[in-house]
Amino acid sequence: MNPVHPFRLLLASRFLGASFLLLFAGLPWRAFAQLSTVEHLARPGFWPTQVNHSSADFVGQTVCAKCHADIAVAQKSTPMAHTVSRVAETETLRLHPQLNFRQGHFKYEIASSAVGSTYTVTDGTRSLSVPLVWAFGDGQVGQSYLYLLNGSWYEARATFFGTLGNLHFTPGRALISPHDLDEAMSRPVSKPDVVRCFKCHATGVTSEYSVDTKTLFPGISCEACHGPGGQHVAAIEAQILQTGAPSDDTGRHLVFNPRELDAADSVDFCGACHSTSWDVRLSRSTGIATLLSPPYRLQKSKCWAKGDSRLACIACHDPHATRERRSEAYDTKCLACHASAASSGSTADHPGRACTVAKTKCVSCHMPKVENPDFHYAFTDHDIRIVPPDEAFPP
Repeated sequence: MNPVHPFRLLLASRFLGASFLLLFAGLPWRAFAQLSTVEHLARPGFWPTQVNHSSADFVGQTVCAKCHADIAVAQKSTPMAHTVSRVAETETLRLHPQLNFRQGHFKYEIASSAVGSTYTVTDGTRSLSVPLVWAFGDGQVGQSYLYLLNGSWYEARATFFGTLGNLHFTPGRALISPHDLDEAMSRPVSKPDVVRCFKCHATGVTSEYSVDTKTLFPGISCEACHGPGGQHVAAIEAQILQTGAPSDDTGRHLVFNPRELDAADSVDFCGACHSTSWDVRLSRSTGIATLLSPPYRLQKSKCWAKGDSRLACIACHDPHATRERRSEAYDTKCLACHASAASSGSTADHPGRACTVAKTKCVSCHMPKVENPDFHYAFTDHDIRIVPPDEAFPP
């Protein structure tokens, strides 16, 4: 399950034209540096969610690990590496073999065993059961499920939530009074929508119209962010054959390095799946829904201003490592821009004032966690600010 729901946002951003131009008029200058994901994809070169039409161009993480062993091993333990998995391989269902919840006279259940996981919905009179195929999300926040029936994809209306340790309605899919058992059980998902799901949850999608699950790599691995590695690996192997060892620059231009992006593009790069500022604006999403779009929340904060690499996503989050959850671990990031003491004053290099309340755990106050009822989870709000008591959630 991807809490960002970026695909509805990206669809909205296709409507560029008069409405797009009118939207410019009411936005601050700093928004002009940003682009929608659709605009980035229209430019030359690699960008996340871009479809490469040959599976042969992808080499897989095992090959990358031959030269980048430490990074590859560390990345395998991250939630990004487990954004989608075959149901038979998901740890969440292995640890929770019996899951269920009830809404009215409908009961939802997932029963798992060594042979697979079966999803069943009953209305007290009749039952429907299907084997689940794909699990989206690693289960820490949640995990949602797709299954195939008669050649068509369906999304289960039941999702596992980590804070509940059990099932409840899939976010945005709750039906209090469904028309029938089929509607209570799931919603149909078109092939293009399934493709959009896999583009942000897997590596190596090769078509805009269907998903070849035999050739893709489940989860976000090296080539999801660095682009297909076939040419890069071939160049290195060729030089090894010729000279015995590659130089530091061998094939570097044949693979993408996101660290070379400027601050605005770097945040948009992550926003390809987590929604850029323009993806959110063009979708007209407001309120609590925007909490699930960290790039938008970050760039609307006063700290962002015209963009600063000290505030880009990767300044605080290493995509190759498990996310740090201790508030104090981010203090050095805040102090990269803020003065550490009131007596220091603001400087060109440290324009932020010193905090008058505390000297540690900055994010616990200035990036509060906000509960999203649909996800049964409190997400960190990346709109960095002074939070007044009893503040209503800022749009």
